[in-house]
Amino acid sequence: MKKLLLASVATLAASAAFADGHSPVKLGVVLGFTGPLESLAPAMAGGAELAMSEVTDSGLLLGGVTVEPVRGDSTCIDAAAATSATERLITGDGVAGIVGADCSGVTGAMLQNVALPNGVVMISPSATSPGLSTAEDNGLFFRTAPSDARQGVIIADILKEQGIESVALTYTNNDYGKGLADAFQAAFEEAGGTVTISAAHEDGKADYSAEVGALAAAGGERLVVAGYVDQGGSGIVRAALDSGAFDTFHFPDGMISQALVDNFGDEIDGSSGANPGTDSPGAQLYQEMAAAVDIDGTSPFSAEAYDAAALIMLAMQASGSADPSVYKDKVMDVANAPGEQILPGELAKALQILADGGEIDYVGASAVELIGPGESAGNYREVGFEGGELKVIGYR
Repeated sequence: MKKLLLASVATLAASAAFADGHSPVKLGVVLGFTGPLESLAPAMAGGAELAMSEVTDSGLLLGGVTVEPVRGDSTCIDAAAATSATERLITGDGVAGIVGADCSGVTGAMLQNVALPNGVVMISPSATSPGLSTAEDNGLFFRTAPSDARQGVIIADILKEQGIESVALTYTNNDYGKGLADAFQAAFEEAGGTVTISAAHEDGKADYSAEVGALAAAGGERLVVAGYVDQGGSGIVRAALDSGAFDTFHFPDGMISQALVDNFGDEIDGSSGANPGTDSPGAQLYQEMAAAVDIDGTSPFSAEAYDAAALIMLAMQASGSADPSVYKDKVMDVANAPGEQILPGELAKALQILADGGEIDYVGASAVELIGPGESAGNYREVGFEGGELKVIGYR
């Protein structure tokens, strides 16, 4: 009964916002403002809210309604806290959609416990667990980030191209870490490489010397750290450097951040890494737009957050409704061909085309193309570390 009541509240709030033409459409921004990815959250939230401001300023959404962001803290790792924050946004604030969450475990919990029973659309800019590809979602869940099934192949390709034949692997003990570790190990071994050990680590520990001791005993030319930059991942790296166990690393997306460079400087020179990203014209436009309002548009998943918010609003316009049970069916349509291509800064143009009955192909800041169950096809930025700085090597 409670779930049915909550669903009615969410639907009525969305319908009311559209019906009177003046009440704002509220969108939730649920990210880890605290927790192991808190250094990434400001630029991600800034990206999502930049798209909302752009649409509000156009005056073209659903006959002139404004868009109001409402933030919630997913914590990245506490499913109960993320679920509670999401329930508050739906029942208390009446959000008509959610940009988020960031980390895979809490995203899955929010989807199953709150969004799905209440019929609210979620578009995550950074939840990458392969398990989310097959999650029950009733057509409500999308992501502008690619699955880690793809990232595992990317990591394997990078390491093999660098001549690395054996690695030790550690991963944060959750859905994200395990999913990525399994995907990478399968791809690396298929390519002829050897994973000497695959071991989980827990976040929040003060000392990771025991974990690093086990990794060092197994050996490997490089240590792959599938963890979080503001938590155990950096703890593992520090312990490895201090003990001399490893001096070069590969850093998947959860580790790529300015905080990584700030933490270790030239101590990680010679290491490699990758995170979702593209050098498309849309990416460059977005970075310029973000910089103009003091947002770091190069920060991981900031572009994907802008795109997530944009897709929700464009789907509303295409369906003529802020009701998620209606506009959910238009997300794939506005994200993909056919239609006029839309880049960052062109949301007003897109809204007008849709209002006139035309079609759009939203390319956005991250070269959006949604495949399969509504997830990004996957573009990656390869990076290296030299002279204490992160250097962009290329795109895949």
